[in-house]
Amino acid sequence: MTSAEAAPFSLEPGEDIRQVRDWVHEFARDVVRPAAEEWDEREETPWPIIQEAAKIGLYSLDFFATQWLEPTGLGIPVAFEELFWGDAGIALSIVGTGLAAASVAATGTPEQVGEWVPQMFGTADEVKLGAFCASEPDAGSDVGSIRTRAVYDEAKDEWVLNGTKTWATNGGIANVHVVVASVYPELGSRGQASFIVPPDTPGLRQGQKFRKHGIRASHTAEVILEDVRIPGRLIVGGKERFDERIARAREGKRTKGQAALKTFETTRPAVGAMALGVARAAYEYALQYACEREQFGKKIGEFQAIAFKLADMKTRIDAARLMVWRAAWMARAGHDFANAEGSMAKLMASETAVHVTEEAIQILGGNGYTREYPVERMHRDSKIFTIFEGTSEIQRLVIGRAVTGLPIR
Repeated sequence: MTSAEAAPFSLEPGEDIRQVRDWVHEFARDVVRPAAEEWDEREETPWPIIQEAAKIGLYSLDFFATQWLEPTGLGIPVAFEELFWGDAGIALSIVGTGLAAASVAATGTPEQVGEWVPQMFGTADEVKLGAFCASEPDAGSDVGSIRTRAVYDEAKDEWVLNGTKTWATNGGIANVHVVVASVYPELGSRGQASFIVPPDTPGLRQGQKFRKHGIRASHTAEVILEDVRIPGRLIVGGKERFDERIARAREGKRTKGQAALKTFETTRPAVGAMALGVARAAYEYALQYACEREQFGKKIGEFQAIAFKLADMKTRIDAARLMVWRAAWMARAGHDFANAEGSMAKLMASETAVHVTEEAIQILGGNGYTREYPVERMHRDSKIFTIFEGTSEIQRLVIGRAVTGLPIR
């Protein structure tokens, strides 16, 4: 398509996106928000809420696929912002399966996508979950140092997996686990692959469940693999394609994105949208509070100190949204992130969420520091966005390498 044939540029989402936005917002307002405090305190997976989402089609493969394939790229970011506006912990329980699904959809064979992605969601009557397992106790940001091993048993045409994964959303309670493992450790991240572990596979079990600072309604745990045997066909993308990639790596040729890195690259704008939802929720609550709370005979929003905070909060949120939308559009249109625009979006939105939620607490004063008001929970929830799927430091590293072309460490 030439520039003359390109569609007119617009920052106004189309009618389909607006309808989805309003629909998700209603669910977030009427179902998620009223339950947020309870499930944060319980620190348990909110199965009733996930089931409610499944009944209306919000937690479903059809919804995720439709929004993922939406032509402008804004389907997922707009929906995720609204859902996380409701509550980050519950929202992550609803969308956590998406990371595992995306990892298979991005690099899997058509047969793998058709067979396993539906099993990650289940049906409205029988909800199921997926889990993407990449991080390890000694391999967080440094995905190249993953120790979990996958060894091919040629006689039985099976892969044998051994190792421990950590920080896995839905880890141990998921029906389908996607596990990143090292086949050729000497090649670092280039020698890794992802593997689909079917339900009830012997040798896979949940380890420690983590008690977290925020997003408490989302299940995060270790996944332990002890002589886990899976069919040879369950290496994501197929063994033939993997063998070809390894051959290129051994010849010193550049290989296309590795297992974990490929998944994170495609989901970073979506994570930025999650952070935006939390930031916007805190801003809106603080704005309403400032317009109602009186001190010294006037609304506190009339004081320049408060009004300027609100002005900065709103400005940063809108700027972050524009960066998220740009990255999402670029990804959908097939443009390379030449300047790491995906990382830029995630970095900007996540740090905006931390800043805005902290300022919201400050505007509410002592009230904001108590659990009687939701901005305290939003502040706790916001911090994870600067950590998971690439810390802020890693995002800056990626951006720095992209813009300088230098091997920054």
